[in-house]
Amino acid sequence: MEAPKEKVVLVGAGLAGSLMSLYLARRGYEVEVYEKRPDMRTENIGGGKSINLALSPRGMRPLEELGILDEVLKIAIPMRGRTIHPISGQLKFQPYGKFEHQYINSVSRAELNIKLMDAAEATGRVKIHFNEPCEGFDPESGDCLLRGGRSIRGQTIIGADGAGSAVRYKMQTLGKYNYSQNFLKHGYKELVIPPSSTGEHVIDKNSLHIWPRESFMLIALPNPDGSFTATLFLQFKGEISFKNLQMKKDIQMFFEKYFPDVIDIMPTYYEDFVTNPIGLLGTIRTDPWYYSDIAVLLGDAAHAIVPFYGQGMNAAFEDCWVFNQLTEEYNGDWSIIFPLFSEMRKKNADAIADLALENFIEMRDSVSSDEFLFRKQVELKLYEMYPSEIISKYALVTFSHHPYSLAKLKGELLMDVVAQKSKGIEKLEDFDYKGAREELLDLYKKISE
Repeated sequence: MEAPKEKVVLVGAGLAGSLMSLYLARRGYEVEVYEKRPDMRTENIGGGKSINLALSPRGMRPLEELGILDEVLKIAIPMRGRTIHPISGQLKFQPYGKFEHQYINSVSRAELNIKLMDAAEATGRVKIHFNEPCEGFDPESGDCLLRGGRSIRGQTIIGADGAGSAVRYKMQTLGKYNYSQNFLKHGYKELVIPPSSTGEHVIDKNSLHIWPRESFMLIALPNPDGSFTATLFLQFKGEISFKNLQMKKDIQMFFEKYFPDVIDIMPTYYEDFVTNPIGLLGTIRTDPWYYSDIAVLLGDAAHAIVPFYGQGMNAAFEDCWVFNQLTEEYNGDWSIIFPLFSEMRKKNADAIADLALENFIEMRDSVSSDEFLFRKQVELKLYEMYPSEIISKYALVTFSHHPYSLAKLKGELLMDVVAQKSKGIEKLEDFDYKGAREELLDLYKKISE
């Protein structure tokens, strides 16, 4: 395809922005990327406030399509399930799927971002400008407005500038626009489980580890260097909260009481706790995702979600994949592409936002429940018996390319049927698998009509 005469201005060089710039460059566009932060490849932009990412098939598809998946997987570690750490100390493993290929990949946000920026710049069509905050856009000319009164002209503006998007904020001022922002009462702190003296992982490296404690929890995801990035999710205020953990003795007593098995493997927990900032957890919903044929949003700028389904990055990458498909189908006609993109992705973004909020309660409260574990075993057994017909909500979301909205609906139907038919049953062999299958297929048929 012949390169367009006008360039695309893309705001934000994070994960979604870098991936989208690579797609556009491969399609022949000249892309100017404006990023408010310094270049993380040459400068330390600060840490202590991240949650490792879980790369799954939705996010892997565009990476494979662009030929960089193998390179990314070199910095990833497969996680085949959850390892639950009750206070009692008796570990429980919950597999994510029933089949060998069903696992998610733990990957560092920074390392992945660097690989995407490198790949984008290697095309020769992407120029990333660092330390260049965007302050919005001119709705008449379509110019991107930068700090200091400078303006940049492009064929279009793509806002991939995260939850605090300046592009989105400008859209909010331009008439009818729906926007909501809701924060949890919980925040998070990053902690570290270092490798052993020989550089090995000190707990199972192929698991996502969870210490569920009802109103709060700790999780840990593996890194290739033998360490784990751990994250403590805790309420801001209340009896057990960040607010009440200020003194050293209180912090130590908290960990000794609720996480006794991490004391030995997390030697810097106190230093990490007092040094690292508290991160916010929120959901952003917007509608529409575009303004005229001038500007469009994708990723967190359009639909920031909480991290409890491991789908924030995957959803953003799927945005890029869908946007690229539409760009090809409609030959770069933004007046057609923008509204179609917004319509197609909005309902699915809302669905995964709901699912992520629900999964927080599941991870925090339910994963150690015997009733919950029994129902999960039933779901896996149904999946094993009827793999082409009955798929769990988690598998539909994580291991398929079903639209999030459909995955949510089908998953809820499965959970309802399993819950109803599990009443009074204690053994897996006593469950009516055939009857559950027939009931579910009938429900699936009705929602497809």
